[in-house]
Amino acid sequence: MATTKGGVVAAKQNAVAQANGQRKGMQALVQSMMPQIQKALPSVLTGERFGRMVLTALSSTPQLQDCTPQSFLGAMMQAAQLGVEPNTPLGQAYLIPYRNHGRLECQFQLGYKGMIDLAYRSGEITDVSAHEVHENDTFEYELGLTPKLKHIPALKDRGAVTQYYAVWHTKNGGYGFEVMSREDIETHMRKFSKAAGSSFSPWSTNFDAMAKKTVLKQSLKYAPLKTEFVRGMAADGTIKTFTQETKDVLDAPDENTYEAEAEDVPQDEPPVDKETGEILPKQEGEGQLL
Repeated sequence: MATTKGGVVAAKQNAVAQANGQRKGMQALVQSMMPQIQKALPSVLTGERFGRMVLTALSSTPQLQDCTPQSFLGAMMQAAQLGVEPNTPLGQAYLIPYRNHGRLECQFQLGYKGMIDLAYRSGEITDVSAHEVHENDTFEYELGLTPKLKHIPALKDRGAVTQYYAVWHTKNGGYGFEVMSREDIETHMRKFSKAAGSSFSPWSTNFDAMAKKTVLKQSLKYAPLKTEFVRGMAADGTIKTFTQETKDVLDAPDENTYEAEAEDVPQDEPPVDKETGEILPKQEGEGQLL
């Protein structure tokens, strides 16, 4: 019996040592990439600050350290190229451990605030926002040659949410908007998020915020924005492999072919940003998102 117990203890110690070694290896890899990170970053972020954020993300979400190094570097470099802060309270972007091809990889997600920040940074947008419409609000819109939109929120007893819309204005006086009914949003959710019904999904914990992100993304497709912004939008929800031969990770192919089903993820809810609806890193001692 002593031998058996000794073997179990030794196996656990070896597993812990292996995990610690892998995590230290991931941190060392990030440190070795700092020159390339610095080159990729726009002026809005310094390499030192970005490096600290990435290392903090690795520490606060240990499962990121178990992702394939190439996918983690791919997500990290996408955030660097776009100049958005990953896994911080700003809610600009997220590096998320994700089951893909049966292995743990890192997915890059552009947050609601990151999308707005990129739009403003384009230099063309002067105002962009997304809103909910309740059944007792005054809401009218029409399309055609002269599109119009009018929304007057009810002062009280607004009722259930029936629609969502996003609107933008350009510095040259142009504008555009997109309106989606709740049914439209639910159809989009079912099509693009197989795990939407699970407790892990932000669609379950903050539907309105995810709906506003969806309608905002649809609206900005029609805005007169530069190619860089379009590339940033296309990066949302992707898994990309980064190697020393990768010239531009934003142009690399998306390898995300499988989204975790409800049974593949823990049943306890991860922390979610109440304003953006995005998944946040678990705190130490809590279960981790797969």
